[in-house]
This record gives sequence, structure tokens and C-alpha cells, in this order.
Amino acid sequence: MININGNLLKDNEATLSTTNRGYTYGDALFETIRVNSGTILFWEDHYFRLMASMRILRMQIPMKFTPEFLQEEILGLIEENGLSNSSVRVKIIVNRKEGGLYTPATNDVDYSISIKQLTSSFYTLSEDFYEVTLFKDHYVATDLLSTLKSNNKLVNILGGIFAKENGYNNCLLLNSNKMVIEALNGNLFLIKGNKIKTPPVADGCLKGILRAQLLRIIEKLPEYDIEEASISPFELQKADELFITNVIQGIQPITKFRKKEYNLDIARRLLGVLNAQIRLGN
Repeated sequence: MININGNLLKDNEATLSTTNRGYTYGDALFETIRVNSGTILFWEDHYFRLMASMRILRMQIPMKFTPEFLQEEILGLIEENGLSNSSVRVKIIVNRKEGGLYTPATNDVDYSISIKQLTSSFYTLSEDFYEVTLFKDHYVATDLLSTLKSNNKLVNILGGIFAKENGYNNCLLLNSNKMVIEALNGNLFLIKGNKIKTPPVADGCLKGILRAQLLRIIEKLPEYDIEEASISPFELQKADELFITNVIQGIQPITKFRKKEYNLDIARRLLGVLNAQIRLGN
């Protein structure tokens, strides 16, 4: 089942108009959320990121779009699909209503919510070989729009095709200043000694929810120094560890970049702290 504007429909009955602005102009946002046994992880952060993104795109936020309303919509859809005791990936898409050409006739929105069952109840750390490379065919702009989860993801898509065709697990994206900002599907963290570094949002990286959670966790661990600062490609081969974060996978260690191989000791520790906080409801 899928939720479209509050109406529950079977997947094969859900339709999308060819004049949908998300489809025709990329005039849409999405939020990817993890739900464990009826608990929406990091819900407050997700909600406020969605609201802030809608304001940036000058979308009219419906009066009913309260945290409680959207939470009920998400959990109701999960229950309707018989997945209340499972881990679920939820995707909310918000698009401006049809009308107009490049100048929209209205700033009102439509929304849809879809779900997919996950296999693991909590985050797990994959220690499998995971090699990345730099994607240099296209660059990400260092502006506010690049930080949003919009459906304008051509750079990520082309990077994914490049990775697949060349035998890599992922690509690291560069901004217009040739700084490394993120992976195709998540934020990047670099570790050298006791220093942990992640690109700042000002560099054009996604304002990731799990990125924010890990920043809060690391700030409370006195043995590590955390810094939001630009990362040059030359720093990658000097690092002890590299890992990617997103709310669905959690932490994905990178094991190789070019000739450099990395360990995953700190990634393993941070994942343990993250799972402990989730279990405690923090």
C-alpha cells in the first residue's frame, strides 16, 4: 500500500500524472526515514529538515503538516502493510501541485508516502571490501540547493553508473572548488589519528540526518576532535579511516581508495554508540 495525499492505495493502483511537477521539472523534495518496530528514528530532525527545505523551495506548507499528523500517516501506512514489528524504509515525497510552466500557478503541494521492509532491526557494520573513486565528470555547486534532498540527482545517478561500469562500490563527489563533499548516497567522514573531519554544509554536501547524529555523538567523546572543514582529494590517501553515513545503512566503512587501504576501528566504535542511543530512545 502507498499513501497519496492521505488516501491509501494498492501499489498497482497508484498513478502519477504526466504533468506532475516533480516528474516534469524536478520540483519535488523527498525524505528517507528509518522506522524500527513502530519507532521513527530521529523524527524531529527529519521533520524540521523537511519543513526547512519546503520553505527554501517556497512551497506552501499545509496547516495539517504537523509532526503528529505526518507521524500518524507514516505509522498508519506501516500498520496497514502489516509491518508494525519490522524495520522499514519510509520515503516521503512532496511536490508542488500541477499548473504553470516554469512559473508555477500555485505553491500548494501534493505528497506521497511509500515503504519498504528492511532486513535488520538495528544498524550493522559491513566489513566487506568496499572501494571508492573520485567522480570527476560533473561537479556539485556550492550553494544552498545542493544541501537539499530534492529529486534533482543527475550527478549522483551518473556517478552511480560510472562506479558500476568501472567496478567500484561507490564514488566520492567533488564540488565546484574541487573539494570532496560526500559519497553518492551519504555523507563522508575522514579520520586521521584522533581527529574526525566531515565536509561543512557550506561546501554543498547534503545536510544529512545521520551526519548530524554522529556530530552530536562525537562531540561528547573527549578522546576525539571533530571538525567540519573542507576535504581535499589529497587528504584521502593520508587518512586512517573513511566512512559513509546515511539513515538507512548507518555507517559504511570504505576499505580502499586508489592504493590506500583503511581500517574501521573508530567506525565500529561509533556504530556501537549509535545503536546504544537508539535502544535507549535517545
